[in-house]
Amino acid sequence: MAADWNPAQYRRFADERSRPFFDLLDLVQPMAAGRLADLGCGSGELTAAAAERFEPSSALGIDSSPAMLASAAAHGTDSLSFELGDILNWTAPAEFDIVIANASLQWVPDHVAVLTRWTSALRPGGQIAVQVPANGDMPSHVVAREVAQFEQFAKAFGSAGPPTDPVEQNVLTPEAYAAVLYQLGYVEQHVRLQVYPHVLASSRAVVDWVRGTMLTRFQKVLDEATFAVFVQTYERRLIEVIGDHEPHFFPFKRILMWGRRP
Repeated sequence: MAADWNPAQYRRFADERSRPFFDLLDLVQPMAAGRLADLGCGSGELTAAAAERFEPSSALGIDSSPAMLASAAAHGTDSLSFELGDILNWTAPAEFDIVIANASLQWVPDHVAVLTRWTSALRPGGQIAVQVPANGDMPSHVVAREVAQFEQFAKAFGSAGPPTDPVEQNVLTPEAYAAVLYQLGYVEQHVRLQVYPHVLASSRAVVDWVRGTMLTRFQKVLDEATFAVFVQTYERRLIEVIGDHEPHFFPFKRILMWGRRP
């Protein structure tokens, strides 16, 4: 078990997934050449885009997936590097000018403590820019939790039970994040909830979307055959809930937050 992330599966909806990232970059104020960190950099394309936009003297991408980092290596340059690391505990001396985390913070708990550590890595005047999904109450996620309780899968998960939904478990409300940024001393901030109106080829494409993200938590603890049955069962139940449409409107909620230190 313990399957790693699949870069190819994740990139199937690269255009849709990148829209919030570029909206996040638009919140960041122009900076003189400095240092940039991208926490949860994935396969590296967006880290490279951020480095191209801000032209830092050095940029560092951190990710916990060896498969993702193997893909990211192609984007490395003299000033852009990638490292294996745990964003939950990542911190650094106050030497970074921008810390970015795009759709990665939701995978770790205790966001107040994590944002506190990330803030400590910023120089005076440094900026933080974070984006997290907020879709825990949407059918794509609700159905996954429902199917995980079916007897055949509950037995497979054993006494530990099904893995929890990181979005439902970890993500705070927009107003809570605004309060955290204030408490951490950010003198300017912008926090908003935004709905991205994705139009997918069909309702069944939703399964392909979440298979590259949300469903990976089940893949990590189920054997290959059981996970295949899980996905088939999930797809049948999801279509019962959302209908079978071509195309399919897939609203996706995300929280974007930005702050600047004094």
